[in-house]
Amino acid sequence: MKFLPNVLFIFLFFGFSSNGKLQKPLVNLKDFSTEFVYEIRYATPHNFIGEALYDCAECLLRPEVVEALLQANQYFCEKGYRIKIYDCYRPLDVQKKMWAKVPRPTYVGNPYGNGSIHNRGAAVDITLETLEGCYVEMGSDYDYFGKEAHIDNYNFSKEILANRKLLFEGMRKFGFSTIRTEWWHFSYKKNWSYTTLNLPLPCE
Repeated sequence: MKFLPNVLFIFLFFGFSSNGKLQKPLVNLKDFSTEFVYEIRYATPHNFIGEALYDCAECLLRPEVVEALLQANQYFCEKGYRIKIYDCYRPLDVQKKMWAKVPRPTYVGNPYGNGSIHNRGAAVDITLETLEGCYVEMGSDYDYFGKEAHIDNYNFSKEILANRKLLFEGMRKFGFSTIRTEWWHFSYKKNWSYTTLNLPLPCE
């Protein structure tokens, strides 16, 4: 895996934890590796809202989340796959737009409650593709609101179930947890200690 210089680590936002301690800034995943593929759907109209919600396609995360994601991607690369990124940090204002469109906590975190782990820079929406760039079938598209996206739905071919098993087990190995209704969503451990953020993405 190719890593970029750590001098770029200094980039971005700060937040405070619930006990008032200064937390480490969010960092840009692109500054640490060239081995990921990106399809940031919310920077395009190709999403369940039908309009671009981000001004640019960037993946910002907590530094420890980036470290774990790098390890996970190395694991997948050794098996002939790599991670494709759909979403990372999401400003709270964007979460509010999503909630206004789909006020269903099964699929969209309530921004007026606990929000989403994405709002804390501690969750990623991802899939896998082969190292040759080939599509890996997971049983539904990203952000599909239905039973086909549920991780406890086993009414799929052996191939799809094997692909999901590879994704879930690989991410869990490096500290990420799943949620029942979205096969693509992974929250990093101890995410409740991070503050919710509403800072805009750093677009030029």
